[in-house]
Amino acid sequence: MKAKAFDTGLFKRILKYTKPYKWRYYGVIVFAISLSVFAALRPYLLKQTVDGYIKTHDKNGLLMYIILMGIVLLMEVLSQFYFVYWANWLGQDIVKDIRNKLFKHILSFRMKYFDLVPVGQLVTRSVSDIESIARIFSQGLFMIISDLMKMLVVLIFMFYMNWKLTWIVVVAMPILVYVTRIFQRKMQVAFEEVRTQIANMNSFVQERVTGMKIVQLFNREKIEAENFKNINDKHRVAWIKTILYNSIFFPIADIISSITLGLVVVFGGFKILNGDDFTTFGDLFSYTMFIGMLFNPLRQIADKFNEMQLGMIAANRVFDIIDTKDHIQDTGTLEAPVFNGIIEFKEVRFSYIPEEEVIKGIDLSVASGQTIAIVGSTGAGKSTIINLLNRFYEINSGTIFIDGHNIENYTLASLRKQIAVVLQDVFLFADTIYNNITLHNPEISREQVIDAAKKIGVHDFIMSLPDNYDFDVKERGVMLSSGQRQLIAFLRSYVSNPSILILDEATSSIDTYSEELIQRATETITKGRTSIVIAHRLATIINADKIVVMDKGLIVEQGTHHELLTKADGYYKNLYDSQFSVVN
Repeated sequence: MKAKAFDTGLFKRILKYTKPYKWRYYGVIVFAISLSVFAALRPYLLKQTVDGYIKTHDKNGLLMYIILMGIVLLMEVLSQFYFVYWANWLGQDIVKDIRNKLFKHILSFRMKYFDLVPVGQLVTRSVSDIESIARIFSQGLFMIISDLMKMLVVLIFMFYMNWKLTWIVVVAMPILVYVTRIFQRKMQVAFEEVRTQIANMNSFVQERVTGMKIVQLFNREKIEAENFKNINDKHRVAWIKTILYNSIFFPIADIISSITLGLVVVFGGFKILNGDDFTTFGDLFSYTMFIGMLFNPLRQIADKFNEMQLGMIAANRVFDIIDTKDHIQDTGTLEAPVFNGIIEFKEVRFSYIPEEEVIKGIDLSVASGQTIAIVGSTGAGKSTIINLLNRFYEINSGTIFIDGHNIENYTLASLRKQIAVVLQDVFLFADTIYNNITLHNPEISREQVIDAAKKIGVHDFIMSLPDNYDFDVKERGVMLSSGQRQLIAFLRSYVSNPSILILDEATSSIDTYSEELIQRATETITKGRTSIVIAHRLATIINADKIVVMDKGLIVEQGTHHELLTKADGYYKNLYDSQFSVVN
């Protein structure tokens, strides 16, 4: 959604975040007013000094006014300090609140949202875009208020001192205002393009760095470097537009200001030389300061408005995400207890893309404490069942029951707390092994972790690492092999003490030694609890209580390993024979 030149509704929404800090908000405005008064008072005191004491050679009066100007200068400095400090402080507090709200909202999105939105875009919104919102207060809104107040007070002083001379200045102001308005419109479009290109660049870099192994495996370094060069060029062109507009505007503004000052000095100087009481030397001295104080803020308001516009554009993008209603409906009221583990799928249908069903009306029953295995070709819908059971996605129709209750009747948090999943692609955070196991859950002690590790045969492996349980696995667990990451994932699931355990291709693509450890871990953690095992290697699920065979979103066969092998030309038998004929 494209931001307006100035979206009043959006601006009011941003201002609502100042409510918890209203006294600081009003304090910044007070300091802005005092700053403008003290700033305008200095040139006025200079006029009084020149006309009243320097011209008359009054040393005592001159000393008194010098001291007075020093006091005014000190008050201006203090007002400037508190104004800038409080404005930035307020901006950072507002940013903190919006960022917390945004991240909490992102955490509630269903998986489909993350399937469609690039990670780099979300990172940009959560970090740099939100930081730009702070500039609305630190570099935009309050600076503009301060400048407008300063201009108003300066004009009041100028009209009070010499209203005739002031009209020369006033006549020139609409020209600068007009030029400023044109500049502001051009910059608004340019800055929006800059933000778009930054988001594109962040998304591109995020994906390529994350998938660097693929980039290098397929020798795509030159291709990706060329793609990045094109994106970077677009970013450069967008910024050059802003530089061009600045390069044109500020010299024009300086020329208008200089011409105005020249006219005042020439006109007033000739009047003084002709003996006219139209103006005084004190007026001319003070007007050289007043014109700068009047025109510089007017010129800079465009720049500060651009800062505010950047913040407004960023806020618009951030609020787009906050306003997105793409989360699982957590309307359940039942707190999921320790489940018996009775699972039923009744006529469940689901599609990731409308009109393209992945699960086509399946019926599936899992008894309490039973271990079932789900097998089938890629795309058969095996992993989708896990996503639906955890309510990562909403089903199109049908019902899923656990212990006789529709899973939608359970609160989302309590439901997921009772279900542990070990995925094929294990994700580890850049943290210690211990923290990756407990996920910073204070209810899980180190003693519990060590005891669980010993039970499933992982303790010796962890103790062989430097710093043992405090070993830092780095980003995505790159310091560990895939088999070692799987073992950590098993331990993570085990210590959470789930009622239902799901293993999704947990033994694929690992070495023989790790597979032996994982087989032992599997036997330990599945004992006494309902377990669903999605497997590619059929040798790992031979002892399952029931094997469910899926094909194209349908359950085509069910039974034990031996029962399924007796079906002539059965799907499972063909799959089993093809795997073991390759092995033999």
